[in-house]
Amino acid sequence: MRIDILSLFPAMFDGPFGDSIIKRAVEKGILDINITNPRDFAQGKHQQVDDTPFGGGSGMVMKPEPVFRAVKHVKLHTQYENRRVLLLSPEGQVFTQSKARELAQLDQLILICGHYEGFDARISENLADEIISIGDYVLTGGELPAMIITDAVARMLPGVLGSEESAPTDSFYNGLLEHPQYTRPRDFEGLTVPEVLLSGDHARIAKWRRQKSLEITLRNRPDLLEVAELADEDRKYIELLKQGITTDK
Repeated sequence: MRIDILSLFPAMFDGPFGDSIIKRAVEKGILDINITNPRDFAQGKHQQVDDTPFGGGSGMVMKPEPVFRAVKHVKLHTQYENRRVLLLSPEGQVFTQSKARELAQLDQLILICGHYEGFDARISENLADEIISIGDYVLTGGELPAMIITDAVARMLPGVLGSEESAPTDSFYNGLLEHPQYTRPRDFEGLTVPEVLLSGDHARIAKWRRQKSLEITLRNRPDLLEVAELADEDRKYIELLKQGITTDK
């Protein structure tokens, strides 16, 4: 998969993309990340990429010309049909795990990072295929959201994680929060690993993990249960949880 990021501050990506899983995915050839600076496509002596808003108001707005030219340049030099241009802005649809899985099916993503007081509306209305937000808050720019989206999407690509089973067990992948995880030692200062995980009974372990996932989701994000795919057994257990009945510790 190729991910192109349009950013006025390319150096911000050096650290996050230069280590760990993303670095290994690039080295393996699974992921191809390219940063394009819209300022390189701005005209004039000062290569201005922003201007004051028509109608008055505080702050500066990103001009359409450099962004349109940068996206056109990327498209001309990358012949992908299965691609999408995403504008990163607080006004967009909130990014979710299901959206990450959807985007991972594409061959190319073009992420446009904003700055200042936002974009000229012609960018969002005529250039972007979709507007994405990572949450109900405002950041200085779109670079951090671009890093987050890249990381979340990359995890969905075959071969990126050490195990093909890792991503499907992540929180939100199946609509619920992830169950607790334990490793050695079995006893740490009197805090012990649940016996069920040491039993070797895979069916019992799977049931325990599912129930714990339901417990954690009900406690921390009950809203997720309203849209999650739940079996009748799940619904019955949720009712028991509401009555104060839980699984073994």
